[in-house]
Amino acid sequence: MSLPSASPLDSFDVTLLDALQLDNGRPLRELATLVHLSTASVQRRLQRLRKEGYILADTAVVDPDRVGQVITLIVEVHAERTQSVDLEDMKQSFSGPEIQQCYYVTGEADFLLVLTVASMTVYQQIAQRLFHDNPNVRSFRTTVALERVKTTLHVPLETLRKS
Repeated sequence: MSLPSASPLDSFDVTLLDALQLDNGRPLRELATLVHLSTASVQRRLQRLRKEGYILADTAVVDPDRVGQVITLIVEVHAERTQSVDLEDMKQSFSGPEIQQCYYVTGEADFLLVLTVASMTVYQQIAQRLFHDNPNVRSFRTTVALERVKTTLHVPLETLRKS
């Protein structure tokens, strides 16, 4: 699936994207005041930014601790085979709801995964299914985070302001 061709972003668009990344629940009237445009104009811009794929989702950020997902794990996965079909199978298996983030990377590991779990018992079950039972996983290494210092999906847009 290809995205529609994207219009260039102007300063209004960049300011809107920044504001939405900080608080996606801001009312249109607040956004309009922030960018000095009418609410109708802001609404049209937001529709265009969604349609063109600049805004991928409207979502809430949930505190893992408040919902019992108290352990954050970073897992390096090393593949046995790296042919396209094998990698696509791994990408598919690492796209389940228990995986918070999955990156196909360069370097020693082939994949980096981020998970939040309620207990190590839960993680052992996930590890059995995703890693031990997967014939294409050569090895994996798990790191347990002691503290979440910063977690965000905020994309810096400062370079767009300077162009």
